[in-house]
Amino acid sequence: MGLLTFGINFTLDGCVDHREGIADDETHAHYTRLLDESGAMLWGRTTYEMMESAWPAVARGDVDAPPAMREWALKLETKPKYVVSATRSEFPWTNSHHVVGDLRTAVQELKDRTPRGVLLGSGKLATALDRLDLIDEYKFLIHPMIAGHGPTLYQGGLPSTRRLELITAQPLSNGAVAMHYRRAG
Repeated sequence: MGLLTFGINFTLDGCVDHREGIADDETHAHYTRLLDESGAMLWGRTTYEMMESAWPAVARGDVDAPPAMREWALKLETKPKYVVSATRSEFPWTNSHHVVGDLRTAVQELKDRTPRGVLLGSGKLATALDRLDLIDEYKFLIHPMIAGHGPTLYQGGLPSTRRLELITAQPLSNGAVAMHYRRAG
């Protein structure tokens, strides 16, 4: 059985707006490594649509992009992508699949059949899955800035505090810090 790992960027004040943060070669290389380590991606519809609108064009070479962004796009293109959505059922991007049925059951089955693990990259979906106790690890990239706006991490709240065990903390040269946590006993 693979682990479900929540990986996301956020600012020091918890802002998860994709327009905030440092989108440089080092950040893209970091996420490419996370993608390489996982067997699949898991997103909510909103994140999927945001990614679908940008990255396939980069992978095809239709958009001029630095090598680190292109590498991310090419790897993302081939990675299995699973999408939770109650409003959309067709996902034409290469290797994309609709998650159907009971959320707890469907995501647990995805974890069970993905030995290399599943990388979750959607904030609202992470809140729902954390409420179901399905997230095993957290890989946060914390950016050295205060956005002063939302949306914020776990904005919808959790029923109780999550205790985490620090596995690694790695500062990047751009000032961001990559944090790897595991749920504590």
